[in-house]
Amino acid sequence: MSRGGQHIKRDDPERRCIATGEVQPKAGLIRFVVGPDNVIVPDVMEKLPGRGIWVAADRAALETAIKKRLFARGAKQAVTVPDDLFAQVEAALVRRLVEGISLARKAGLAVAGYEKVKSWLMGGGADVLIQASDGSERGKSKLRLPSDTSAFIGCLSAEELGLAFGREHVIHGALAAGGLTRRVVEDAAKLTGVRKMGGGKASGKGVKTT
Repeated sequence: MSRGGQHIKRDDPERRCIATGEVQPKAGLIRFVVGPDNVIVPDVMEKLPGRGIWVAADRAALETAIKKRLFARGAKQAVTVPDDLFAQVEAALVRRLVEGISLARKAGLAVAGYEKVKSWLMGGGADVLIQASDGSERGKSKLRLPSDTSAFIGCLSAEELGLAFGREHVIHGALAAGGLTRRVVEDAAKLTGVRKMGGGKASGKGVKTT
């Protein structure tokens, strides 16, 4: 089982991280490409044209790739790495994760609010528990994951989670099983890796299984 509770299939595409040298499934990596004027651009959607340059979704790996100028080696040419590349990556991952949860909500696969989430958890309808990273620890501790195969997402702030549910702030959320849920869990694992060190909002509690 991979980070975030996703089962890895043997035929899942794999790529090599330019920072760690390790080969792993794409679900745990972030793709970059060389954009206009030879500027490195993050491609979290994995749709931009050009040769893909892959870095593990991990703060330390990204910092290593930037500091040691490994993007040029991966691109096999001179490139420009923006000063705010790390911030670009984080912002892009937040947008994608918020969008994924929002789509799940519109499909009836996500709910928000303490009572609704509690009902889903008790009734077996929840496969993933989502809680804001800046929510009250006492309040969050009252809700439990439904099973040992369930995932927990805690890398979004209450404001960011609120965007996914069309509210100002959200502390508690839940996802039912479904195709969108796998994407959300994988995206949350990437954001957790990026935010997990040095003051990241996830505070080390982003995506995990019980």
